[in-house]
Parts: sequence; C-alpha cells; structure tokens
Amino acid sequence: MSYISFQPQDYFNTKLYTGNATDDTAITGVGFTPSFLWGKNRTDAGTNHYLIDAVRGVTKELNSNSTAADGTDATLIKSFDSDGFTLGDGSLNQSAKNFVSWNWLANGSGSANTDGSISSTVSANTTSGFSIVKWNADNQNPSTIGHGLGVAPNVIIMKETGGTSNWVVGGFGLDWSGYLLLDSTNAFNNDSNDTSGTGRMFSQGGNEPTSTIWYTNSGAIASQNGTAMIAYCFAEKKGFSKFGSYTGNGNADGTFIYTGFKPTFIMLKNVSTAQDWQMYTWDMQPYNEFCTTSAGRLKANTSDAQSTKSAFDMLSNGFKMRTNASDINASGNQIIYMAFSEESIVSSNGVPATSR
Repeated sequence: MSYISFQPQDYFNTKLYTGNATDDTAITGVGFTPSFLWGKNRTDAGTNHYLIDAVRGVTKELNSNSTAADGTDATLIKSFDSDGFTLGDGSLNQSAKNFVSWNWLANGSGSANTDGSISSTVSANTTSGFSIVKWNADNQNPSTIGHGLGVAPNVIIMKETGGTSNWVVGGFGLDWSGYLLLDSTNAFNNDSNDTSGTGRMFSQGGNEPTSTIWYTNSGAIASQNGTAMIAYCFAEKKGFSKFGSYTGNGNADGTFIYTGFKPTFIMLKNVSTAQDWQMYTWDMQPYNEFCTTSAGRLKANTSDAQSTKSAFDMLSNGFKMRTNASDINASGNQIIYMAFSEESIVSSNGVPATSR
C-alpha cells in the first residue's frame, strides 16, 4: 500500500486560540513557518475572514467574504514564525474571542517565475502541492501564468488585489472554462459556450492548466492593465489532499466520499444552485455526527460567526453525509469539496489511521 512520505501536519495545520488584545502575542504549535494563513473570529458575527500570505507580506490582508482590494493592517499579523505566528492587537486578537487559523506551508516570500507570458512571483511547495502566485494583469486574452507546482493544479483561487473584482475559483474536476465566486453563493458559471474566450478565467481555446502554467483572460477579472493579482493553487497529493465533487442523494443516510485519509479540514459548495461555501474543521467540533449539537461551521463567503450544522461524519478514509440539507446533500445536485488530511490511511510512521 502506498502512502505519503511525510506527516500532513508538516504542511497544513489548524490552530485554535483565544484572543487577548495584547500586541506581540505569539501563537505557537503550528509546527512550521506559515506561508499562507486564513483566519477568522469564530465568536462574533460581522467579522471578516482574513487571508494573509508571505508573498504579499504579513501586513497585507484580503477577505474571502468581500470583493475589497487588499488592505494594509499591521495590527493583524506581525510576523510568520518558526512554529506559528505573532499577532498584533487588531481584529485577529480581540480579547476573549475564539479564533481559528488554517495554515499552509509554501516557500516563504517566493521567487521569480517566467514560465508564463506574464512573469510572476511564486512561492511553491511541490511536496504538498501548494503555491502562492503574484503577478500584474496585462489585460491580454489569453495570458499564461506560471504556478510552480510541477504538476497541473486541481484548484485555483484568484483575486485582483489592486481592485474590487470578485474572487474567482476554478477546478474541482469541473469544466476549466467555467468558474465559481468565493465571495458569493452563485452556482457554477459555465463559459464553455463562449467561443470568444473573453469571459474565461482558467482556460482558453480548449487549453487547460498544465504542469507549468494556466491560461487566463486577465482583463475579465482585473479593473485595469497592471493591476496586482494573487492566486492560491492546489494540486492533489495522495494521502494529504483531495479535491473533487459528489452527487447529493437528499437522504440522511447520505453519500460517502472516499479521500484516502482521515480529514481534518473540509470545504464544501453546492455548485448546482446558489449556496454558501461551508467550512468545517475537526478541531472546532471533535466528534461525530459532525456539528449536531455544537457549533462547528464557518462560511467562507459571509462574516457569520461559527454556527451549528448537522452535517457528516469524518472517518478514517473519508466523510459521509448525515443530512438531507440542500447546501451539502441536495438530491441530484453536484457538490464540490476540498479536503486536507490529519492522517493518511497508513501514515509515514507506518501506523494505520483509526476511525472516529
């Protein structure tokens, strides 16, 4: 049996903490120096998701629930450290509030990449299949952007950081000529009939992402030539990450989705109809049936607090729906998922994953 040659927590880890409103508060236990942090106040409604990465710099923040351009805020994260990060006294460190941070390891601030028609700055980790890509739009159709993964990406999430265009998401085994909006409930927008390619975000003329680049119409998502852009790119790694879709059955004895590992983080979106992006992590709700009696869910496209959701079981080799809810198990609807591992079925230390 094959399995990953590393511990999943070496490349992705969830960290929960309670804020204290004190500047220079060190949060440790992540296990590595984060390259990308996605953080959220779990206690209060009306609070943004904060997406911060080492390529743009720790003072730059974006919000998955907003189309706003990136802002500068030195009170959120002061630094990425060897075992976590240091907080300022701002919105990610409010006193007595509960927070979650999801942390990914790429390769720090990155380096120049000239694989595409537009030069980019890429921070890539080919072992775990994650890269951060920064470039300036040229309003050409098509443009190509280097991603540094060494294999074709399964998911790309990109945003105009210098303007107020939507977050655009592609992949998950869907048609690369279409797209989703991370900041919106919108269903999948399939541009496959757009022969001009003027609206396409990730492919052009039948050309899909390759092991070095993806195709994009920068002008479709950038407000002007030269606008700064960012993308988070993911390639599936057996035993560590899984990206795909399933068909809901509208039954409390729901669909089982095989991942090949014990999930610790799952994001779901019904792409057949208008629904929220659902985010679940085992750390926020450490037992099955997941989220039945306690709060365990956040929504990527809203500023809602953590909420209760009867949902699914996280198992040693995947997850199983335990609800007929329309957002994650509507009959005949297609639901996409992004999952990261706590343990492979057999981990690098040779110990089989146990069920929950």
